[in-house]
Amino acid sequence: MTKHPLTTATCIIVGASHAGVNAAFALRKEGWAGKIVLIDSDPRLPYHRPPLSKTYITSNDPIEKLALKPEASYTQDDIELLLGVTVTQLDAKAKKISTYSGDELYYDKLILATGASPIVPAISGLTDAHNLFFMRNLEDSLGIKVAIHQSPNKRVVIIGGGYIGLETAASLKKLGASVVVLERENRILARVTAPEMSAFFLQLHEAHGVKIVTEKNVSAITTDAGVNKVHTSDGAEYLADIIIVGVGVRVNKTLAEQVGLTIENGICVNAQARTSNENIYAIGDCSYHFNPHYQRHIRLESVQNAVDQAKIAALDICGKAQDYNALPWFWSDQYDVKLQMVGLSSGYDQIIIRRENTTEQKFSTWYFAGDELLAVDAINNAKAYVFGTKLIKTNSKINKINLANAQYELTQENLLTTD
Repeated sequence: MTKHPLTTATCIIVGASHAGVNAAFALRKEGWAGKIVLIDSDPRLPYHRPPLSKTYITSNDPIEKLALKPEASYTQDDIELLLGVTVTQLDAKAKKISTYSGDELYYDKLILATGASPIVPAISGLTDAHNLFFMRNLEDSLGIKVAIHQSPNKRVVIIGGGYIGLETAASLKKLGASVVVLERENRILARVTAPEMSAFFLQLHEAHGVKIVTEKNVSAITTDAGVNKVHTSDGAEYLADIIIVGVGVRVNKTLAEQVGLTIENGICVNAQARTSNENIYAIGDCSYHFNPHYQRHIRLESVQNAVDQAKIAALDICGKAQDYNALPWFWSDQYDVKLQMVGLSSGYDQIIIRRENTTEQKFSTWYFAGDELLAVDAINNAKAYVFGTKLIKTNSKINKINLANAQYELTQENLLTTD
C-alpha cells in the first residue's frame, strides 16, 4: 500500500524569518506529516525583525524575547532547524539543494523565503568606516547598542530617510545620541508617502533634536582614529562616531536565478505563491505577486505579507489551494507616535487630511484616485486605520466632505454616500 505523499515527502524552507517560520508551522497545521527542514544562514533562533529599529535598541530585554517561537515549539512540531547554514546551490531537476559546507539535501517541495539584503551604496570609503551598520538583522542592532554606549560623543549619521532610518533615529535620540539624517531626495519618505506626511515626520524629528538634511548625496567617507567624516557632493561634511545606512534593499534571488525561475521585481509567483517551477514556492520580501484589489503586481516588504503568503503556500502544498488576496498593511513607531498604514497609495490624485478634535497628535491621511479610496495613513488613530481598512476592502464610495470634517464621527452612516 502506497503511503500518502504528505507523510513521506520532504519540504525544505530556505529562510527562517517571519515568512519561513510561519510557513513551517502552517504546513504542520494544514496536515503535512512529512519532513520539514527550515534553513537559515543566521545562527540565532529565528527572531522578530521590526523591533530591531524600534524598541530593542533602547531596551534591556534579553535576546530571547525577540524569538518568533520558543525553541521547544520546533521540536514539538517536528521541524528540523538548520541555523548558521548557507544554501549555495539549487538543482531543480534533481530537486536538491547544496550548502556551503558541501551537504546535499533533497526535497519534494521547496519554499524560498530568502528575503532581501541591504543595498550597499557605491560611496568611497564606506566599507572602511568605523562603526558602520546596516539595520537589517540582530547583529546590526546589537552592534549599534554597544557602539552608542561606548561612544563618548554619540554622534550618529544615518544615510537614508526612510522608515528604518527614521525609526532608528528616534530610538537613538532616546539614548542621548546626536543624530543627523542625510536624505538624497527632496523630502524624507519620498517614495512611500505624501508630502504632507513627510512634512509631519520632519517636524516631529526636528522637535526631538534630530537634524534632517534633504537633497544630500553622500560622496565619500574618510576615517581617522575611529572618527568618520561623511562628505556630501555639495562640499558639506559631518562627523560621525557611528554610521547607519538605510537606502533600500535588493531581493535575494541567486538560488532562483540558478534554476531559471521567472524574475521581475522579485521572484514571480501565482496566486498560490508558486513560482514558474511547480515544486518551488516563494514568499515574503523576495516574492513578486499580483494583487487583485489593486490589479497590479507588487513586491512587499512587510510582516503582514510574509505571514499571509506563508499560509497560502502551506495550504497549496497540502492540497487546499486558496488565492492570496490580502490587503497590505504596515506600521511604524517613532517617539510617542504610532503610524498605521493600510493599502497602497501610489497613483493617488487627491488626499484628504482628517484632524480629530483632540489635543493629541491624532489625524489621518486618506488617499483617493477619483472616488476610489486607495490607502489610509493613521497617526495615533487606530479607529481611522480600522475603518479605512473596511472601506478599502469593500470599495465603498465615500462622502469626502464629511470625511474631512471631524464633527462627523467615523461611522458608516456618516461617511458612505447614498448615490
